[in-house]
Amino acid sequence: MTLRILLPLLLLPVGLLAEEPTSPPKSVEPRSLPAPDQKVAEHQADVTRLDDGRVKIGEILIDPKTREIRFPAEVNMDEGLLEFIVVHENGKIHESLLSTKISATKLNIAIKLLHYKASRELYLKLEEDGSLSSEFETASPEESQGAKMKIGFEWQEEGATKSASVNQWISHAATEQAMPNDPWVYGGSFVVDGTFVAESSGDIIAIFLSNAAMINFAGKDNQNDDVWLPHPNRIPEIGTPVTVVISPFEAKK
Repeated sequence: MTLRILLPLLLLPVGLLAEEPTSPPKSVEPRSLPAPDQKVAEHQADVTRLDDGRVKIGEILIDPKTREIRFPAEVNMDEGLLEFIVVHENGKIHESLLSTKISATKLNIAIKLLHYKASRELYLKLEEDGSLSSEFETASPEESQGAKMKIGFEWQEEGATKSASVNQWISHAATEQAMPNDPWVYGGSFVVDGTFVAESSGDIIAIFLSNAAMINFAGKDNQNDDVWLPHPNRIPEIGTPVTVVISPFEAKK
């Protein structure tokens, strides 16, 4: 993959990089970020091609060979109920494990360039009046498989690089067991009146199902907002820099 191929894609309007909803989406409640009906300036992503073939889009590092995505964040919570794994630092940090400074739009560009598919299979369909129905959206087998992701973390501790999968840092309040190592699904968020909602809300990776978030947990209790907690004794102290690592999910055979 060369910059001659990347750059035209990076200059596409945001609306071409996310699915337009077929009916009015449920409203989101951003805090200090722009309101969903406020226009967000299009990003002209700064792109650097590295000697080893990887590409940087701002602070986001992508590897076209492995389809791995890396971006910086920091530990935001080590106790209390969680609804998100990652939010923008101006977003819902009161319920997110990590916070980050990166742009959701740039992350969406990175995901699209690595050919992940957007699947809406985790979301309930909307009625004509905008309310949620009892039926889920559908996705083709190709979309469903292409949207599945694995999420992990890397950080420095006592001079050594440590790593963990996301489920190792999260526990279930009722069972006290670690979160199952289930896939995460790229839903792609959505666009309303030219505004990419993940950018305006700051919702990036959600445990509790969020239509605004780009990536959601696909496992049991993903529609329950009072069961997920930081796993005690496994999470570095608040403020610790962390690299979030996204890669394709491969089911065990």
